[in-house]
Amino acid sequence: MKGTNLGEFEEIVLLTIAALMEEAYSVAICDEIEKVTERKVKLSVVHAVLNRLDEKGYVKSHLGEPTKERGGRRKRFFTVTHAGKVALTKAKEQRDQLWSLIPDFNLKFA
Repeated sequence: MKGTNLGEFEEIVLLTIAALMEEAYSVAICDEIEKVTERKVKLSVVHAVLNRLDEKGYVKSHLGEPTKERGGRRKRFFTVTHAGKVALTKAKEQRDQLWSLIPDFNLKFA
């Protein structure tokens, strides 16, 4: 397995795939990330990340059925693998551990 740490955007894409479940294809992933993060996301960047996550073994994909809306083209759907779930869990544990190190942090900054 190539690389075990997740970059920030890789983590966001992986979390989005997990949240979308059976509807996780590239355009839906972009739309959901834009909705949640309120930042513009390029489809080409998501495709690059999906390829990287596939190389790492964190996602797998399959082609859906052809649809009339897409002129007979099929969507590629993504799911999180066991290794992807492990990587997400590790990332969450690391973030939680770092948050717990902040003394007396009660969002007093707001």
